[in-house]
Amino acid sequence: MASQRSFPEDDFSIYYVLAECTDHYDPCPVNEAEENQPHFQGVTGLRNLGNTCYMNAILQCLCSISPLVEYFLSGKYINSLQKDCSEVATAFAYVMTDMWLGDSDCVSPEIFRSALGNLYPVFMKKTQQDAQEFLIYVLNELHEALKKYHWRKSYEKKSIPRCCRRMIANESSIITRLFEGQLSYSIICLKCENCTYKNEVFTVISLPIPSEYECSLQDCLQCFFQQDTLTWNNRIHCSFCETKQETAVRAAISKAPKTIVFHLKRFDILGTMKRKLRTDIHYPLTNLDLTPYICPTFRKHPKYNLCAVVNHFGDLDGGHYTAFCKNSVTQAWYSFDDTRVSEIPDTSVQTAAAYLLFYSCQPFSIPRQKCKS
Repeated sequence: MASQRSFPEDDFSIYYVLAECTDHYDPCPVNEAEENQPHFQGVTGLRNLGNTCYMNAILQCLCSISPLVEYFLSGKYINSLQKDCSEVATAFAYVMTDMWLGDSDCVSPEIFRSALGNLYPVFMKKTQQDAQEFLIYVLNELHEALKKYHWRKSYEKKSIPRCCRRMIANESSIITRLFEGQLSYSIICLKCENCTYKNEVFTVISLPIPSEYECSLQDCLQCFFQQDTLTWNNRIHCSFCETKQETAVRAAISKAPKTIVFHLKRFDILGTMKRKLRTDIHYPLTNLDLTPYICPTFRKHPKYNLCAVVNHFGDLDGGHYTAFCKNSVTQAWYSFDDTRVSEIPDTSVQTAAAYLLFYSCQPFSIPRQKCKS
């Protein structure tokens, strides 16, 4: 392990169990030119375990989300752990601790992969996986391991006996507090003009790319949030007309998350044809304005700043993932290519290989570890 720090046995007991099932790994290769470079917190490479660049890129991006890192470094997660599904969250805590508090230039995420691979064996295979799908699996498993139920009463009538009043449970976790948003779809019947609404929770928004050559992130957002008309086989049943009717549908953000993740849909499948869109998408590093896409009632968040990027190089059948992340300690951008880490200028963060964009509406402070007694 990169870090020899001591932790309470209960914190990482599952780590020692998992460690018995994993192979011993070689130390990360050290580049002589990098030996004398200072090692900053959160600027740590990750060993490739065999086509696991997709996992490394996602872990680096999550490692740059300071509120998430602090939640694990401070030990707050321990009180929320669900005993029947704590392996992934505990392994994630260990990786974050090694990346932030360890003294090595790179560490191995083998323990985390083993914990997630016990649930999803596909991640144990040495085959390339989609980084966006992997991110969703990770966020879902962390939420399941750390969720708490918050009960609120729902009164249909004040005269209803107390024993008959409905209790509604809301699941909350560090994941929902940071990443969960909500889309509201307005659905208008084009015959009777009746309007209904449907809500959908999201942690990642997949954006269409409207051009093959060049466009902006705002172009992608406008394409996603523009009104769409559903006709023919896509018609929706109207409760007033009591038949399927042509319908106009428009989406808006009714709950904006603190950290919003955009998935650029570069992998296009038309029938049997597969291709990757290599469109150069221009995205801002600061002051992304989502106001036009948020319901007027809920426009309370400031503008968003970019904090991490996942890049994909290659085609659909193969390729390589890297990450660009802004470090909250140095306030500098770094390129993470498995074990290779280097500082990059702001001008290099804009790339035609961008696949996932992480934006935050709050400035990140330096994560704090648990205070010693």
